[in-house]
Amino acid sequence: MEGKKLNWQKLFNTTRLGKAANQSVASEFSRNHFARDFDRIIFSTPFRRLQAKTQVVPLPDMDFIHTRLTYSLETSSIGRSVGRLVGMALIERDSEYFRSIGIRPSDFESVIAAACIAHDIGNPPFGHSGENAISEYFKTGKGAQYLSDLSDQQQADLINFEGNALGFRILSHSLPAQTSAPGGLGLTYASLTVFMKYPKASRPVIAGGQASEKKYGFFQAEQKIVQTIASAVGLIPKNYGTEGKGWYRHPLAFLVEAADDIGYLIIDLEDGYKRGSITRDEVLEYYFALFGANRPPDIGRKLKQIHDPKEQVGYLRARVINHLINRISDKFLIEADDILAGRFDEELIFSISEGTVLKEIKSVSIEKIYNALDIV
Repeated sequence: MEGKKLNWQKLFNTTRLGKAANQSVASEFSRNHFARDFDRIIFSTPFRRLQAKTQVVPLPDMDFIHTRLTYSLETSSIGRSVGRLVGMALIERDSEYFRSIGIRPSDFESVIAAACIAHDIGNPPFGHSGENAISEYFKTGKGAQYLSDLSDQQQADLINFEGNALGFRILSHSLPAQTSAPGGLGLTYASLTVFMKYPKASRPVIAGGQASEKKYGFFQAEQKIVQTIASAVGLIPKNYGTEGKGWYRHPLAFLVEAADDIGYLIIDLEDGYKRGSITRDEVLEYYFALFGANRPPDIGRKLKQIHDPKEQVGYLRARVINHLINRISDKFLIEADDILAGRFDEELIFSISEGTVLKEIKSVSIEKIYNALDIV
């Protein structure tokens, strides 16, 4: 890794999967390559299926509670905002370089928004419980009979099933019964690598590893595709020897992960209040704690103008998300050089000063919301 560094020109590779490198379609003036990726995803059948998948609460009796679809839309909105702030700041730092390679703030925001809108597209029904059920089917159920003819790496894909890897397959794989055209949704190499928060195979399993190694991001069936796009985008390989393939993350994947973290930590808390798992006062206490000494002076006055307790929570949730968007953007910019060089591999959300409170929110959400008896 010594001396190696990612470069933005390659990281924004606009080649589309399924097309030759010289067949990248020119971008329309009003809609860049990555905005087209966003549109392809949001109009796709797999994305539409997210409306029937639960975020936290199964079969909710109110229309406010999030599904995977509404949550993905909101996460994408957060990612777009973070991307614009980061893009504007990076380009201001080195405007001549970014001008020379034709990269604008809108490219940052669009590619992150596209990756965010797809981030849950591979989640099976029942989320992590669904992943566990599929894994157990191959470990101890009738699916075990199919493992004998598979390699150790292929077996690991099935007995440790991962929704992130299925997400990459959905985006990149063409079903023969539907089309003979290759490349799945035909997304850009950039969007596919920004989507991949865990650019490694299912083996080796790395206990206590870096943020990008906690899970895996592709099945063996897609390994050649990943190798092709990782090379074209300039991702730096990790040395796992003969155990499996892996790369250092695309820098903007850190922001996709952060947008997801902001979304579920803050939004799930609000959902928990709406369904009665946690009190309004508890939610407000956590939200206020995230501001610390930087609480905006107008918040108290505006809260008094809102008479519905649910709307008070919603208003404060919006202000907290905006605060975290700015904090994550600032942290990324501080760490940008180390991220490009592969020296930084942590979850941005827990590396900011608000991380302590966010860990408390995660713990109370597990205890009072995710493990509520009716949800379980």
